[in-house]
Amino acid sequence: MTIDRRTLLVAAGTTAALTAFPSPATAAPRRTPDAPGPRRWDADRSDNGWPIGPEGITEYTVEGSPATVRLHPEASAVLLHVARRWHYEVLPLRGTADILGYTAERAVPAAYGSNRLSGTAIVLPGAGDGLWPRQTAVVRDILADCEGVVRWGADLAPAAPGHFQIDVKPGTRTLARLTTALREGPARADAPRTGAPEDPAAPERRKQAGQLARAQRPAR
Repeated sequence: MTIDRRTLLVAAGTTAALTAFPSPATAAPRRTPDAPGPRRWDADRSDNGWPIGPEGITEYTVEGSPATVRLHPEASAVLLHVARRWHYEVLPLRGTADILGYTAERAVPAAYGSNRLSGTAIVLPGAGDGLWPRQTAVVRDILADCEGVVRWGADLAPAAPGHFQIDVKPGTRTLARLTTALREGPARADAPRTGAPEDPAAPERRKQAGQLARAQRPAR
């Protein structure tokens, strides 16, 4: 059988292409020993200083949604305020899979992941694809509501835009005051009000949100 020059060139080109672009199995990146990954958290307190364990952990329903989440009672009012505003103003929570709270799994992707072990952090997976600018502005406004008691994962390293954690130790006066305001009604006219939507574009609220964002973002 005679093989013409064109056939030889096509065959050579195919071989070169297969060499240049290996199959997915061989092209998949391999994790090096130094690559970041989950690590086991063996301390008896989470990264934010709260005791770890299931004692007292309670299941709550996020107001206005079918979602439930397990939290530490002392952290619940504030984190539920975050989740409630997220549901109404950022992305709806359609079920329990849309919000993660307490876990007993000690393998954490970063130190701040340990805060779920104490029931003092939530993860909202819907933020995984990123947020639009207006959604981000709402989140910043929610954080301003919380007066520095809550930190957003987008301001942590590695960034986690669906992560929100209590950022003060148990018994902190600001946490206690904020919890009382959310459970019993605000003591001040400008305090956060349960179920009352605010306007994140209002100049004073934008100012407060910007000041807090600058204070909570890590130094570059």
